[in-house]
Parts: sequence; C-alpha cells; structure tokens
Amino acid sequence: MSHVIVVGAGQAGASCVARLRAKGFDGRITLIGEEPFPPYQRPPLSKAYLLGEMERDRLYLRPESFYAEQDITLKLGAPVTAIDPAARTLTVGDEVLSYDDLVLTTGSTPRRLPAAIGGDLDGVMVVRGLHDVDAMAPRFAKGARVLIVGGGYIGLEAAAVAAKLGLSVTLVEMADRILQRVAAPETSTYFRAVHSEHGVDIREGVGLDHLTGSEGRVTGAVLSDGSTLEVDFVLVGVGIVPNTQLAEMAGVRIENGIATDAQGRTSDPHIWAAGDCASFPMNGQQMRLESVGNAIDQAECVADNILGEDRPYEAKPWFWSDQYDVKLQIAGLSTGYDRIVTRQGEDGVVSFWYYAGDSLLAIDAMNDPRAYMVGKRLIESGKSPDSELIRDPDTNLKALLKA
Repeated sequence: MSHVIVVGAGQAGASCVARLRAKGFDGRITLIGEEPFPPYQRPPLSKAYLLGEMERDRLYLRPESFYAEQDITLKLGAPVTAIDPAARTLTVGDEVLSYDDLVLTTGSTPRRLPAAIGGDLDGVMVVRGLHDVDAMAPRFAKGARVLIVGGGYIGLEAAAVAAKLGLSVTLVEMADRILQRVAAPETSTYFRAVHSEHGVDIREGVGLDHLTGSEGRVTGAVLSDGSTLEVDFVLVGVGIVPNTQLAEMAGVRIENGIATDAQGRTSDPHIWAAGDCASFPMNGQQMRLESVGNAIDQAECVADNILGEDRPYEAKPWFWSDQYDVKLQIAGLSTGYDRIVTRQGEDGVVSFWYYAGDSLLAIDAMNDPRAYMVGKRLIESGKSPDSELIRDPDTNLKALLKA
C-alpha cells in the first residue's frame, strides 16, 4: 500500500493530507509535527488569541478527531532526525518509516537577535508558535514597557495588541520607514498615523545597538542613535528563515528555500515541498510566498500531483493584516511598481493601487473589502483599468470587471 508522509503539521501539511483524502487517495498517510498540538492557525496567535478573545481549541484547523476519522496517522511532538532518500526512509525518535512520497511542509523560523547584543536575555521573545504566545501573554500587563524590534507586519500587529492592552510601546525600524520592504510609502504613512493615534512611539531609521540586563533578564535597550530605553520585555519581528534543514539532509536543491518545480516536486522525484519553506518558479525566479493562502493552495496542488494530475501551481498572492480596527487586505505582488494610485472612500476608507506603467500589479485596501475583491479579480484576470478610473471615487469598480 502506498504511503505518503508529510513532515510539518502546520497549515500546508494539514491542507495536503486533507486534500489527498478528499481526492480519494486510499493509501497510508502520516502527518508528523514537532509541536505537541494538532495543526492550528498562526495568524490569530498574535492578535485574537493573545488578546484573550479566542480559546485554544478554536485555533485548531480541524478537530483532532478528524485525523482519526480520515485514517491519517498524527505523530505530534515528534521531530524527524534523519532522512535517507535512497532507501526512502525517515527516522522519528527510534522509529524508521518508509515512504513512497514525502512532502516537506516544514515552515519557517523567526530570526532572533544575536546573543552578543543581548538576544539571549530572559524576556527577549519572538512570535511564531503557541508556546511563544503562551509564554509572553502574562507579560502583556497594563503599564508594562515593551520594545518591538522591526516595523513589518508582525511587529506592527504586536504593537497594536500591546497598545490595546494598555502597554507602553516603542517600535524601532532600521529602515527609513515601517513596511519599507513590503509596501508603498502611502501605506507606511497610513499605518504610522494609526499607531501614533494609539500612543505607539515609532522610531524609523533607528536600529537596536544592544540590550542591557540584570541577573540574566532584559531591563533596557541602547538604540543606534544613542538613546536609551527602560524595558520590561522585547518582541523581535525581523523576518523569518525557511526551515530547509531536512531538505538539505536529503540532498535536494536549495534556492530561496526548498526549490521545487512548477508541480511542487523537488530535485528528488519522491520528495515534494509546500508552504513557507518552499520556493517555486514564477516570473523567471524561485519565488517564496509567506502567507496562509499560498500554504493552502500550494499544498493542495502538491496533493493533486502526487495523485498524478500534473498540475502546475499558479500563485494568486493575497495577504491580510489586522491592526486595531483596521483590516488591511492585499492582493498581487507590488515588486516593480513605479506609481501609486490612491482611491479615497468615505469614513477614512482608502485603497492604494500599484501600477507599473499601465499595468496593475497589486492593491492595498484599508477597510475596503469591495475595492480589495475587485482589485484581486482584476489582477488575477490580467486586466489593468485606466488609473484615472480607479482614482475617481464615482467610478463603479464592479463595472471594470466587465470592461
């Protein structure tokens, strides 16, 4: 009987095994995860879950009973220690398992601060898994002083939660502006104003020089401009690194993560990859997308191709971020844009449309789900409306889909 093993029990891994069963695969399926929890959602961890608005059980993607009902073997709290691609086996604890197809959905790991600048002090934390958030939750007490290092979406979302809970929040970003790597200046300006209204002290063009501590615990920070802060804890949001260690052990090609072809297969014909850890061919390069939508779609494509469909993965990038009462929805990839078209709505609703010449590339929509949905459909269908029509608040956006 054919055996598919999926290593990595996150969004991608859960999506892959569910898809295999839904498409009629009747062989053995084993899903292996390092954490002791069944697959769960990560985005609410630093928002609703940290705020105490969501119970742990509601984080789970499916009830644990689902896996037993679907005859999917769950091995949790079980790191894989070895892969032998020639024998098609992997080692979990003292058990050696044989596979016909192996899917790596190993995700990513947050970058941490070096120990040389105080990164190993107690109270210096990252936001990634349930354990991380459970450990930091008691520190989110009203009046506590938190330093957030990094002005990307993770850092800004953490700042929003901390400010809502009444903490004193300072956020430092080494680049000239927050969100510089991922968004237009207009989006940065919008969120800078939102955070300032909520009392967050945002310092741009300022990095962390080093942290100071007492008895092994962080107590302060010295910034690159020479200023100092007293802090009770530090949250680090300076990006993630794809988990490629198992792939390297298996000898498969690494390029911006675990390199796959258009079908999700690695350089080993029996090993596949999907999610944050995997790169795929797009626009002439190996692209890696860090998003829930990509994790689901890519993993389902891999499942289909294990079943022989030979279907190329066609990414349709979309993302979101919740900060205070603002829901940011993003569609497309803004890389290469040369101008921004602003569409202003009522009651502070706004969207920013990224153009390269006459081509629409992406949209950032703030509390404007209609603009987001139209923009997403336009981008996915390859349509680029005249930018002046987008700018005009009287334009019926839905009509543009029929043009």
